[in-house]
Amino acid sequence: MNKDIGKKVKELRTQKKLTLKELSGLTNLSTGFLSQLERGLTNIATDSLHKIAQVLDVDLTYFFANPSKSGKYVLRSYEKEVFQVVNSRFIHYHLTDGASDKTLLPRIVELLPINSNEDISQYAHEGEEFIYVLEGVLTLFINNEQIEVFPGDSAHYNSSIVHNWANYTNKMVRLLVVSSPNPFKG
Repeated sequence: MNKDIGKKVKELRTQKKLTLKELSGLTNLSTGFLSQLERGLTNIATDSLHKIAQVLDVDLTYFFANPSKSGKYVLRSYEKEVFQVVNSRFIHYHLTDGASDKTLLPRIVELLPINSNEDISQYAHEGEEFIYVLEGVLTLFINNEQIEVFPGDSAHYNSSIVHNWANYTNKMVRLLVVSSPNPFKG
């Protein structure tokens, strides 16, 4: 996967006629790191790849190929795919191989940092949600209350209560989210 991402970065960079040094200046990532990335010799964090995507004017999902599925019951860690990127802030990874025939929708959601002055609107919908913070500090808005949720903490609520999430820190927040009903169920 690293080689695929690096290859795509290099293709886009050369199409835009940018040197490694210019891309480095625009992303605040070192030229050495970018060179290694393009050759598939290093991993990249999602937030760093997001910076590159913004500079190269593509959606973050552009860098992720759809992996082949292994079977009906088990989804291997290397088969996890980026399913959706919302507002260039929320990156959703489905954790199931057959979402269209399941009642629950399990996923990993990564939240990139935002400005704490931004207004977060709460909303309600059908169903229920369970969240478990894996990494970072999540700000959970629920029933017009603002609560800090830390790694190892969880929340389980009826989705008909107004709610939303935000990441007001300077690091990525990663959550395990299980919700119902599954909007992809056929």
